[in-house]
Amino acid sequence: LIPVLVLGLVIYGSFTMCDMYGVSLAAIGFLANLATGLSIDVYGPVCDNAGGIAEMAELDPSVRDKTDALDAAGNTTAAIGKGFAIGSAALVSLALFGAFVTRLRFASNNTLFANGVNILEPLAFAFLVIGGMIPFAFAAMTMKSVGLAAMEMVMEVQRQFDEKPHLLDANPTERPDYDACIAISTKASLKEMIPPGA
Repeated sequence: LIPVLVLGLVIYGSFTMCDMYGVSLAAIGFLANLATGLSIDVYGPVCDNAGGIAEMAELDPSVRDKTDALDAAGNTTAAIGKGFAIGSAALVSLALFGAFVTRLRFASNNTLFANGVNILEPLAFAFLVIGGMIPFAFAAMTMKSVGLAAMEMVMEVQRQFDEKPHLLDANPTERPDYDACIAISTKASLKEMIPPGA
């Protein structure tokens, strides 16, 4: 609730003082913290990995307690970082939209959008709905891609278990084909991201 209220105040204040130029400056101010936000976002997974390594190496349980505490702090900082990312994205999209409308006005000698964008006009509202749907379409495409790649990986693991049943032994005498799984993951990450990126 508080980040949304702050974002609303920033948009209102910057637009009141300097029109779309003020919104652009506010967006730059948000993006100035990008390096800090990305560093904070990375902190959680690094601590989580450290905890996993400590557990696999069978270190003293006190080590795991410390990494769990650091991981909890990392999750909190990651949530804060995401707030900054969403806020900066909102401001940048508003500034880009303002620049687009201004450019259209100049290109059409003030015949298009002379009085701003009215969302009660059918054409504007239709394209507003289409534009609002696009992020969900991209999200659905990426989730479908992850599901397809995961199923392909499961089929490969099943194939290896069928061909080499000794892999399931307590002390396996055969080695799994890691390269096949890595190849599936790499090919899927490249191939499946073409439609969302196109």
